[in-house]
Amino acid sequence: MILVTAANGNQGKLLIPRLLAAGVAVRACVRSNGSARTLSAAGVTDIVIGDMSDPGVLAQAMDGVKKVYYVGPALHPKEREMGIAAIDAARRAGVRHFVFSSVLHAIITDLVQHEIKRDMEEHLISSGLEFTIFQPANYMLDHRLKPAFANGVFLLSWALDRRQSMVDLGDVTEVAAAVLASSEKHAGATYELVAPGRYTAHDLAKIISGVAGREVIAEQIDSETFLKASLGADSPTQFPYQARLLRAISNRYSRHDFIGNPNVLTWLLGREPTTFEQFAQRTFDAREKDQR
Repeated sequence: MILVTAANGNQGKLLIPRLLAAGVAVRACVRSNGSARTLSAAGVTDIVIGDMSDPGVLAQAMDGVKKVYYVGPALHPKEREMGIAAIDAARRAGVRHFVFSSVLHAIITDLVQHEIKRDMEEHLISSGLEFTIFQPANYMLDHRLKPAFANGVFLLSWALDRRQSMVDLGDVTEVAAAVLASSEKHAGATYELVAPGRYTAHDLAKIISGVAGREVIAEQIDSETFLKASLGADSPTQFPYQARLLRAISNRYSRHDFIGNPNVLTWLLGREPTTFEQFAQRTFDAREKDQR
């Protein structure tokens, strides 16, 4: 059995159907009844509902599991503690393979979530568990394109001339399914998952323009406006940890490029990774279909 955490999140929604199609027994761990209902409708029959910061929930999730695909709780102030506890619980439960979704260049410690994941990587490597660590670049996410398609403006919360590497979530979960299916082949590996291309915001806007058939411009959103929109709050002071994390991203990406290399992902996929243009076209086509 394979445990998938954050199972109704960006990765889980794509990974779990792959595992089920392969005939794999899946246990999903989610925080809400709503997420559980969604997964149940998708064919998942073994679902643990609860906060993984609760030792009882964590023990229940790990019981009888042979492999774990661990995605940490985004923006959670106890992400480090929860991740370390999950590794320890997996060891106690006799898990044979722990696959950790980390982040590209976890060594960058002025990014809050990177420092957390770096600490988790260290704990996992020292745990005695067989492990595989994924280090994906920034995800290509369709919700970031919706304002661009609708309003002709592509928004980012950092300097528009800084370059970034990206990766398609479909490619990440394709690799995840393959790694989980062949644990011995991938044990002890750390994989950077990066698609081709190093893009400024202006580069991305130009690609989106070509896909949409209309001019799309890049615009840097004010950091406080971005924080309020991201957190759904009138003031960032309502969520001090999350605000600190998001400010760190804006500050780092405004001062430095965030780039990687696509060789490893190309090798793992056995094909060329999805490009941003292909992703944007796919997202645009789906949007057009929904609007018909």
